[in-house]
Amino acid sequence: MIEDLKGDESWRLFRIISEFTEGFDKLSDIGFAVSIFGSSRLKPDTEYYQKALEIAGLLAQHGYTVITGGGPGIMEAANKGAAEQGKLSIGLNIELPQEQKPNPYQNMSIEFRYFFARKVMFVKHSMGYVCMPGGFGTLDEFFEALTLMQTLKIHPLPLVLFGTAYWHGLLQWINDTMLKYEAISEHELNFITVTDDPQEVLATMSRHREWKERLMKEATHKSQGVLGIDTP
Repeated sequence: MIEDLKGDESWRLFRIISEFTEGFDKLSDIGFAVSIFGSSRLKPDTEYYQKALEIAGLLAQHGYTVITGGGPGIMEAANKGAAEQGKLSIGLNIELPQEQKPNPYQNMSIEFRYFFARKVMFVKHSMGYVCMPGGFGTLDEFFEALTLMQTLKIHPLPLVLFGTAYWHGLLQWINDTMLKYEAISEHELNFITVTDDPQEVLATMSRHREWKERLMKEATHKSQGVLGIDTP
């Protein structure tokens, strides 16, 4: 019986490795990408579904790839907004007991069995997050990225909370309770932008992209100098 359990664990390791391998391989060349999170329960006639559609379309028009969790609701809206602009619309789908149905607006789909492998793909291949109104999954992705930045495990990336009415209570608690008890530092909140304006989402991501492009250009010049290559 113990040997059977060991065998099961070994095969599980192979499945985990295969998910990382497929994810890294397929997402390695997607360019500047923004992940959009939000509730799977919001319908097309709701305000935030329509806003997600608008935000994704706006980002796609300006050259961004859009990544979602691949499901219905806000995820569907974001994939649809990017796909309608003829841009890369990625869904990182997860196997769930309640059978999450992938939305039809993905033009690149990757299936995951393990949440932690999927979360690595969001963090590694996104240059920014947009968190629309959502549930525990949205909060999980938001705080995961915030924690990784706080602990200097990843480079800074903008975290946009869209919907001031929805996020007001959470932010008030963070400011009134977490800061009060000195569980966090005030400067750590600088990673967060709160807005109701899709244009501000675009501006936030564009500022960050310009910063990343400058860093990439500087790194290229430095490497060329090390190799003895003339630079202009």
